[in-house]
Amino acid sequence: MSTTEKELGWIERLADEFEEAQPEKIIEEALKRVPNITFACSFGAEDMVLLDMLMNIDKEANVFYLDTNVLFQETYDLRDRAVEKYGIPNLRQVLPAITLEQQAEQYGEALWGRDPNQCCNIRKVQPLTNVLQEYDGWITGIRREQAPTRANAKVFEWDGKFNLVKVNPLVRWTEGQVWRYIKQHDVPYNPLHDQNYPSIGCLHCTRPVKPGEDPRSGRWAGFNKTECGLHPSA
Repeated sequence: MSTTEKELGWIERLADEFEEAQPEKIIEEALKRVPNITFACSFGAEDMVLLDMLMNIDKEANVFYLDTNVLFQETYDLRDRAVEKYGIPNLRQVLPAITLEQQAEQYGEALWGRDPNQCCNIRKVQPLTNVLQEYDGWITGIRREQAPTRANAKVFEWDGKFNLVKVNPLVRWTEGQVWRYIKQHDVPYNPLHDQNYPSIGCLHCTRPVKPGEDPRSGRWAGFNKTECGLHPSA
């Protein structure tokens, strides 16, 4: 998709028009305006809400997940439960270019414990970059209240890092709204959320969050890092 001033202006107008729209309406508009679009599903709480909405709107929609090979078993189990419930015929597994064994040979054992940025780049950012080259837009579950880096995210925006339209249907929602939807619509979710894991990433880089801590503090604990690099700072 072109990044001309006219194209970016269209996206900005769409962002203004749908700023207060319901997520379902945002998804419907995204599918209409950007037919070659995909949904990046992490199987987190927000993404399970979006998956439920998306499958109710278009069961043939494209969905993918980044399999780093070190996700929690609970995440893999949730993936299977989601497939059983929704079908998701166009669900795609996206893997890193190298295996964990190859990574250890090239960079040393437990790279995540020494250089999590490099590990995230190999196992998340590079695979995401490759898969998004096939699309004109992607749908994500980011919300403004999740982190300061996401505070200025818009419903529709141009993603300059990956050069496509980025759609954030839940950007205005609170955590309470996410969980009310999950309960009201009987949406399957990761049981780790009930064990003080508000944000769930890879096995070695995610810990439970203590009362009063920032919800993102359980990711990459001990490092000055709260984002894996998929979502540039807003």
